[in-house]
Amino acid sequence: MAEKDVIGEVTHYFPKISVGIIKLHKDLCVGELIGFGAKESANEHFTQQVHSIQMEHTAVQHAKAGQEIGMKVDKPVHAGEMVCRA
Repeated sequence: MAEKDVIGEVTHYFPKISVGIIKLHKDLCVGELIGFGAKESANEHFTQQVHSIQMEHTAVQHAKAGQEIGMKVDKPVHAGEMVCRA
C-alpha cells in the first residue's frame, strides 16, 4: 500500500455491528472506493465502496481530515490497518 493514497487509519473495530472507526488523514466522501491493509504490507486486505459515514451517530456525506468516523465494513478490520483510496 506504499504507493496508494493513504487517507486514514483504523483505530477500532466493533465486530457485532461490523463497524470500523477510522481516523482520517484526508477527506472522504460517500461513494468512494477504499482499500484496507496492514501498515507493513503492500497488499490490500480488501476493497469496498463507502456506503455511509457516521460522526457522533449522525450520517454525513463527507468527512474532513482530522475527523474520526464510523463506517460499516464488509470484512473485519484491525486497529492500525491503513485505509487508502482504491
